[in-house]
Amino acid sequence: MRILFVTSNRVGDAVLSTGLLDHLIRAYPASRITVACGPAAGGVFARMPNLERLIPFEKQTYGRHWLRLWAATVGTFWDLVVDIRASALSYLVPARRRAVMRKHPGHKTEQLAKILRLDTVPLPVAWTGPQDRARAETLLPAGSPVIAFGPTANWDGKVWPPERFVALFRALATGPLACARIAVFAGPGARERALAAPVLAALPEAIDLAGALSLPEAAACLARCALFVGNDSGLMHLAAAAGTPTLGLFGPTPAAEYAPAGRLTAAAIAHGQRMEDLSVADALAAARTLLSPALAA
Repeated sequence: MRILFVTSNRVGDAVLSTGLLDHLIRAYPASRITVACGPAAGGVFARMPNLERLIPFEKQTYGRHWLRLWAATVGTFWDLVVDIRASALSYLVPARRRAVMRKHPGHKTEQLAKILRLDTVPLPVAWTGPQDRARAETLLPAGSPVIAFGPTANWDGKVWPPERFVALFRALATGPLACARIAVFAGPGARERALAAPVLAALPEAIDLAGALSLPEAAACLARCALFVGNDSGLMHLAAAAGTPTLGLFGPTPAAEYAPAGRLTAAAIAHGQRMEDLSVADALAAARTLLSPALAA
């Protein structure tokens, strides 16, 4: 069975779509899947089972990226095309069946489940390989629990003040996660480094993983952490998919649609539209709900 899966340019939305892919792999274990996504999101699928081809496509003027993607896929007869971008491409390549995203209310994972008319919402997953897990073990060896912070986001309005991350770490490390270590995660590039820099400067003991990891390596590292706290971002969704207890911090973006989706997740929501309207006390209270009763007491 040949499946074409057209997903997002952004890491967060791509991670959220992995639950749908995981369902397809389980339903069709012999399937061969081609994933089309933005270049930044490619690492989300690098270790995916049943991956036959990964087609990165970058947005171009006048929609030329869609023409290039059409040229790369029109020569195959697809048994199923799944398109979370709701593009015309789905109808311009030969296919036995098409499943195209339609806007619905509810969390993004619920919207994705409706594409295939699933009764149960599939949770996102994070695929890693032995090499990723080996590197994670080197970077985060066993010992004291590790609190992971994701202090960056793709726009400044979603960024919690760095001094509040610092205060939250100190409250956790002297309270429910006594003697915890801190690891700071961020994506590649100068902007991500700049957003992480104030937290790293205030916590010189932190394990600095900003810009140092591929997405599968980041997922493997996050899976070794006792807790992740971060802004609404791709890293937040990756942490939840990796199975890490994950607290997402929300202000101007809708938690009802984009809260982290995983086995143990929560959202701390500001009392206004600004991230400054979210207090350390409220974030700490939400973090405690993710920790075991013995730790949270």
